[in-house]
Amino acid sequence: MGIKIGIVGVGAFAQCFIPLYKAHPLVDEITLCDLDAEKLAKNAEEHSIAKTSPSLEHLLTTDIDAAVIITQNWMHAPQALQALRAGKQVYSAVPMGINVEEIAAIVRAVEETGNIYMMGETSYYYPGAIYCREKVQKGEFGHLVYAEAEYYHDWDHGLYDVMKWRGGERWLETAGSPPMHYPTHSMGQVVSVLGSHATHVSCHGFVDREDDQVYRPGTNIWNNRFSNQTALFTMSDGSCIRINEFRRCGHRGVERLSSMVGTQASFEQNVAGAAWITKHHVEPVSEQLKLATHPSGGPYAPVHPAHRLPKSFMGLPNGHEGSHHFLVDDFVKACVDHKTPPVNAWEAARYTIPGIIAHESSLRDGERLAIPDFGDPKL
Repeated sequence: MGIKIGIVGVGAFAQCFIPLYKAHPLVDEITLCDLDAEKLAKNAEEHSIAKTSPSLEHLLTTDIDAAVIITQNWMHAPQALQALRAGKQVYSAVPMGINVEEIAAIVRAVEETGNIYMMGETSYYYPGAIYCREKVQKGEFGHLVYAEAEYYHDWDHGLYDVMKWRGGERWLETAGSPPMHYPTHSMGQVVSVLGSHATHVSCHGFVDREDDQVYRPGTNIWNNRFSNQTALFTMSDGSCIRINEFRRCGHRGVERLSSMVGTQASFEQNVAGAAWITKHHVEPVSEQLKLATHPSGGPYAPVHPAHRLPKSFMGLPNGHEGSHHFLVDDFVKACVDHKTPPVNAWEAARYTIPGIIAHESSLRDGERLAIPDFGDPKL
């Protein structure tokens, strides 16, 4: 028996996921939801979906089983909480929330209702993260001592258009958010490999020097002046990690796990390729991480477990390093089987809250701050 899905928000990013939910063999029905009636009708026609809903409030009164939230960043947590309290399972685009209080509220709602929550963090399924998790499971790193990850996305790579589309005429108010408020693409890779969580952080910010007013205090609602932030985290297993969130950088852009150092072996990845390194040997592993057309429909990397995906996904788009197919499949199966998904509420909090506290540290000139944690999954 399948489930009924409501997709909340039918903008540009939703186009990557509507076809996948429609194609999944365990999804019986889809309802599209958006406040923009014209856009809603257009998407319903283009995707041949009969059911629509004019608002989240209306959608939650229908018989959908799960809400897939693909709206503006600052709306994710309130909408996820609303759906959970209405008895629905929830998939949310990243980030989980923009402050600790609303993230805590989601965790409490999941604990109290028993409903499924999954954050759609793409980097959990990136080839480098999958490769390193497999090495950890085999014990080949020894004890992990240090890791580095970064998310480099310069404004010249489409961010102006995205923020103007999201924010409308007053886009500058919401465009200049602290980079560390969007840490999940980098933090998620490291936390998913280490299996530990951040306990403390010291973070420094680069005061922006451009004249487009994006990071001008008094213009953006956070009074944020940092366009780049670098954080050093202490982890619960005794290791340390460095995370960079850069929005002004002379770089083509990347979401990358760049270094993972253990007592017995290490992993390194940069624009030139990737390598598995022991004390006496360097093994190039770039080919294992490279995306290519796969017999089951790709694109996937050799390390991707493509065999477990629905055959109906064959030939459908698969963005963000081959992650989209796995995101949809894991959420749908979690709902059908009522099992905790990989990036569940507790895991998502560990990807998101450290960045929020890191920004606070940067406002205090790098003061070392404690990071709250809600523990391991309770379901």
